[in-house]
Amino acid sequence: MRKGSMALIAVFAGWAGAALGQDADEAAIRTVIESQLDAFNARDVDEAWSYASPAIQGMFGNPANFGMMVENGYPMVWTNTGAEFGELREVGGRLYQRVIVEDAAGGQHLLEYQMIETGAGWQINGVMVLPPEDLGV
Repeated sequence: MRKGSMALIAVFAGWAGAALGQDADEAAIRTVIESQLDAFNARDVDEAWSYASPAIQGMFGNPANFGMMVENGYPMVWTNTGAEFGELREVGGRLYQRVIVEDAAGGQHLLEYQMIETGAGWQINGVMVLPPEDLGV
């Protein structure tokens, strides 16, 4: 009986540990996204660049090109007044964080951030604008 109880405790401890790890990842991912949004608002493109994955950095080559792409392609990210976090989900072994951002005019936009864990911690590996009808996160 004692062995069975200990095994059951070990299973529950494993689940709790996994949940705590997931919570820590979720908190870290939110911090990265919020930090990048804050950096764009401050027009600190070098800081915003530091949250981009190596693949994104390789695609744009330098912070100036990256900043120009965000300013022109993602104006709601370039100038945002806040973020509301939705679901963090795993699809095909990749993590996606849904975020509603508010632009300078008060409009809401649903974004999905693909996140990867690197030696430098969590980084943003891409952002997709989702259709407005999906705003009901």
